[in-house]
Amino acid sequence: MRPALLLVLLVVPLLLAGCPTPPASQTTPSTTPAKAPAAAPQAAAPSSDEEYVWIGMLTDLPYFVDHKAGLELAGQELNVKTAFLGPPGDNSDAMVAAMEEALVRKPAGMLVVGFNAALDPVINKAVDQGVPVITLDADRPGTKRLCFIGTGNHAAGVAGAKVLAEAVGDRGDVIVLTKTGQSNLEERVQGYKDELARHPSIKVVQVGNTKSDPTEAATVTALALQKHPGLAGIGCVEAAGGTGAATAVREANRAGQVKIVSMDRDDGTLEQIEAGVIYASIAQKTALMPYLGVKLLYDRKHRPVPIVPDNLAAGIVPLPAVVDTGVIIVTKENAAQFYHQKPAGAPKAS
Repeated sequence: MRPALLLVLLVVPLLLAGCPTPPASQTTPSTTPAKAPAAAPQAAAPSSDEEYVWIGMLTDLPYFVDHKAGLELAGQELNVKTAFLGPPGDNSDAMVAAMEEALVRKPAGMLVVGFNAALDPVINKAVDQGVPVITLDADRPGTKRLCFIGTGNHAAGVAGAKVLAEAVGDRGDVIVLTKTGQSNLEERVQGYKDELARHPSIKVVQVGNTKSDPTEAATVTALALQKHPGLAGIGCVEAAGGTGAATAVREANRAGQVKIVSMDRDDGTLEQIEAGVIYASIAQKTALMPYLGVKLLYDRKHRPVPIVPDNLAAGIVPLPAVVDTGVIIVTKENAAQFYHQKPAGAPKAS
């Protein structure tokens, strides 16, 4: 054998032995195709044409400034339209008319301050027409509303009563001021009564009707001061009662002697707290109510939580039944933090 041929026969097998074996996937096609990953569910695209309407009454009260602020903030964040509707006075018929007019606009959702039973038929009508309704501030639990967002009203009354009991030294005659016939306020009054019943040396001698009018509240308080000259305290379950009571107590030269526990955080109430005429106030997280309301209605429409595979078939509303937004105690020590706009000359927040 020639030397060159012998060299080829020896080297080639060695080279072949050193080559790696191709992967099986390159040599034998797979008979089972790879499974594609499941696509994530797509939320409906947001639409700036969607409108969420808020409807109430007494809209000229300073209290509802925060409702409007929370409503508008949610609309801006979600890029949807919002509308703040309802009469300025205490007019249930006008509020019902505003609700009927809003339904013609076919809103994506409706937020209703559930003042009284006159609203119930329109709330049910809206839901039957496919417009979801959330009640705010005052609930209408016997209706088809989907959810209530607001202060736990009985708890708010209890909180006010505890502060009032402390202020009067746990003894003496007190009155409670309210607007009668309004469900959320009646719950607060009951909270006052239940808590004060635990203080045997405190007696509730009157529940007065302010009609949500500071002038009326001042008149009711002035008469109570005459009838009960030793009156120790006044508990108020809405803002007009507090400012009206403060006026009457000042005019009777009893400021600081008759302890007033108000409700809410309008500037007039805060000024009287800082002046020492109102002892404290039970403030609500008011702007949070419509803010959460719009967001819950929006999520229900675009990205509902799957409580079960088919919420609709199971008759499940993917929203909480009740959201308690809670209260804050406002006193002379922290009142300056609660103004909507700092008074002139007030120090700037650091």
